[in-house]
Amino acid sequence: MVSVVIPNYNGEKFLKDCLESLKRQTFEDMEVIMVDNGSTDNSVGTAKKLYPEIRVVELGSNTGFAFAVNRGIEAAEGEYVLLLNNDTIVFPNFVKNQYKMIKGKPDVFSCSALMIQNGNRELVDDAGDELAALGWGFAPDRDKPVSDCMVPHEVFSACAGAAIYRKKVLDEIGRFDESFFAYLEDMDVGYRARLAGYRNLYNPYAKVYHLGSASSGSRHNAFKVELSARNSMWMFRKNMPVWQLVLNIPFITAGIIIKTVYFTKKGLVKAYLKGIRAGLSGKMPGMEKMSDVNDKNNSSHPGIAEYLKLQMWLFRGMIKRINFSSSLNLKNSK
Repeated sequence: MVSVVIPNYNGEKFLKDCLESLKRQTFEDMEVIMVDNGSTDNSVGTAKKLYPEIRVVELGSNTGFAFAVNRGIEAAEGEYVLLLNNDTIVFPNFVKNQYKMIKGKPDVFSCSALMIQNGNRELVDDAGDELAALGWGFAPDRDKPVSDCMVPHEVFSACAGAAIYRKKVLDEIGRFDESFFAYLEDMDVGYRARLAGYRNLYNPYAKVYHLGSASSGSRHNAFKVELSARNSMWMFRKNMPVWQLVLNIPFITAGIIIKTVYFTKKGLVKAYLKGIRAGLSGKMPGMEKMSDVNDKNNSSHPGIAEYLKLQMWLFRGMIKRINFSSSLNLKNSK
């Protein structure tokens, strides 16, 4: 069985399209669980009235993405958990194709879907994520033509907006880090899976339309900038041994300098630097209170080979990110 988990916060205006698209799935062995983060609109009422077949978990307050999906994973009865944003519309064979991609591959932890921009259905929103030694997580295929992204391949981590996960691996490595609240928690869990010897794949045959930024606003705002900066630093700090942190200090420092200049121009530098300080100190509210699911990660002991493999991915991600920025600048200069 596949358990589809939809975290929701004030997403009433998106839910009908999302849930209707799930009703049209060609895959039958599935359940749908909506986890509501204390919505103040009528999300819960709409879901219960129009879709009585789905299970609704009500949390009462906005606990963040990671906490919400963890409660959904706990409630899930399937062997696989498929996380789905509330502002998506999935293709009829979406669940079936995600199931086919991960089934029979015990070394695969997750599969990221082809997320297509709803506003321009010729362009990619996300096709799997990468992490650079600069401390930056990024979606290398964003804004590329969909036709250019139709080959399955390995990625650093899956984007949890439309990704399937092997539940027993989540039980092994720990679920999503609830101290993140929102942003990069999917990259962190993919990071930990890699250290445990698993792979993450991109599946172009599982397609969704994605509105994007429905719950938190535009692509750049103070909330996103602060939490993303905080979580990127925290992810490195908690997952790297001391020798690896020392190795990456020059790259992380360069990344901070570049982003500081960038966000100064955007008027968001205070939020960015606040996040960086919090991530490096680990003293941002919520970070000091790690949940039980993260204790499994803290007690694991990856070998040197796993750390070296991951370091090569970080270097590879840095080169890819530099090339991505160069091509973007060239495009904008035309």
